[in-house]
Amino acid sequence: MTFSEVEQITGYVGNFKVRIRKKARYVNETECTACRECADICPVAVPDEYQQGFSSRKAIYIPFPQAVPSAYVLDMENCLGNNPIACGKCQEVCEKKCIDYDMKDERVEVDVGTVIVATGVDVFDPSTIPEFGYGRYENVISSMEFERLICAGGPTEGHFIRPSDRQRPQRIGFVQCVGSRSRNGGNPYCSNICCMNTVKDTLLLKDHYPDIQSSVYYMDIRAFGKGFEDLYMRSKEEGVRYIRGIPGRIDEDPATKNLLLTVENTTANRIEKHELDMVVLSVGVIPQRDAGAVQQLLTLSKTSDGFFMESHPKLKPVDAPTKGVFFAGCAEAPKDVKDSVTQAGAAASRSNILLNAGKVKVEAITSMINKSSCTMCGLCTRVCPYNAITAPDKKKGIYPVVIEAACTGCGTCSAECPFDAITMRHFTDQQIMAQVESLLAEKPMEKILGFACNWCSYAGGDMAGTSRLQYPSSIVLVRTMCSGRVDRKFVLHAFRCGAPLVLVSGCHFSDCHYINAVTWTQRRVERLWNDLDKWGIRPERLQLEWISAAEGQKFARVMRELEELRKQVTMEEVAFTKEVLQNKK
Repeated sequence: MTFSEVEQITGYVGNFKVRIRKKARYVNETECTACRECADICPVAVPDEYQQGFSSRKAIYIPFPQAVPSAYVLDMENCLGNNPIACGKCQEVCEKKCIDYDMKDERVEVDVGTVIVATGVDVFDPSTIPEFGYGRYENVISSMEFERLICAGGPTEGHFIRPSDRQRPQRIGFVQCVGSRSRNGGNPYCSNICCMNTVKDTLLLKDHYPDIQSSVYYMDIRAFGKGFEDLYMRSKEEGVRYIRGIPGRIDEDPATKNLLLTVENTTANRIEKHELDMVVLSVGVIPQRDAGAVQQLLTLSKTSDGFFMESHPKLKPVDAPTKGVFFAGCAEAPKDVKDSVTQAGAAASRSNILLNAGKVKVEAITSMINKSSCTMCGLCTRVCPYNAITAPDKKKGIYPVVIEAACTGCGTCSAECPFDAITMRHFTDQQIMAQVESLLAEKPMEKILGFACNWCSYAGGDMAGTSRLQYPSSIVLVRTMCSGRVDRKFVLHAFRCGAPLVLVSGCHFSDCHYINAVTWTQRRVERLWNDLDKWGIRPERLQLEWISAAEGQKFARVMRELEELRKQVTMEEVAFTKEVLQNKK
């Protein structure tokens, strides 16, 4: 369905319901023969987005040459022929009578078993970096604009010109990492594709115009794909200059429109000024600007750089945390065409495995609702990261129901339920309380009890151990699937058992494997801090830390800091805590 938009996705793996809005084209796509009569007579001309604004299009147009279907679409925002009809020329000239100004958007609902997210990326806006002069100097263009100028189907039919005087430039500079690998107005991550895209562009120029002198200004050339290093070396052999240094500023000569670059050549260790006819800014990629809407539709997680987070970077690289949802292409991270195709094949295969099986196996860690204790308050429905618990209806006497196919066993619902009406099939309250009692049965004053999430903090402890990092042996860990599973009663029970210090540790907010369960962890711990302070117990004895699986160093450092804090807790303080909490829940 082209020219359509997904408005809503409900349900769960195997039973997704998708509502799609098919936007009105105002042209009957099955009847249109793309004869072009309507576009030829249309009096409206607007900048062509596909050609990066270098040429114009009509109000009725085909978005791009490979558009599917190959039929015209009417841009009603710029058309003169509606409410009231002030033009209507395209309708008059259309022999097939394909144009309908009264066409309305259509909503379609489909049932699907799996969803593949392949929303791609947007490109960085270089105008936010004023020192490069993009938007102020005509001859400073982006790499996307370069692609249109060099393309045979572009606005100049492949004849490469500079925008200011439409003459062929002789000296071209390519500035790398614009918007990437920079915290000053850009993004800290590498966009992956920029280096080799520039290498390709320099070779294209050499093939078409051997006399053009190309210079590339770079931090580091990252040619880590099959055959990429050979292309890079071939570019250097063709005479392309590679200068290690990013220009500090670009100025323009008003008379000639030539550009003057000031750059620190870090290889030669000197400041240089280069005069060029044209500059191409190799812009990085950024997450789709409407990624937030997609995230809400499918209850997805994002990494700190804004791309969608997979279930596991090695074991499940195309699976989303939400069951039945998969990633393909740059929705998950910046990648080139080959890697995108590879991931698309993997996503299709993972999807087919589920669809062919017909049934979904779930781990025995899901939650169960005890109707005799449930008051139908609906809190479990609100806190579930996966919308796996249906909303109750007190008037109709309908209790909340756990959709086991969607439940991942994070335990946030159980920890938040104020009436203990939710039981986990594994990591039950009794199991966790028994572990707490066992670990603190002997010499509790010498121990720090920690609750660590399975995916990050517990794995961070493993990383510290396998890396032979030194940290105190006083820490004893209780593993939970998620820090969201840590009920307040677990913490209070640990203090009753004589723990001088309790640690709750989970994933970073941007890396939570259960979407947003860590937000409920933080709220719960903050409420506990307030209660402890109200009861006269030092809140510092309850610590909250975010430690990822790769942060073995941080795990060891935190344990050393906690050991110093543990030594400050006295026997009298622990005895007072036991007495105060004896009747507290």
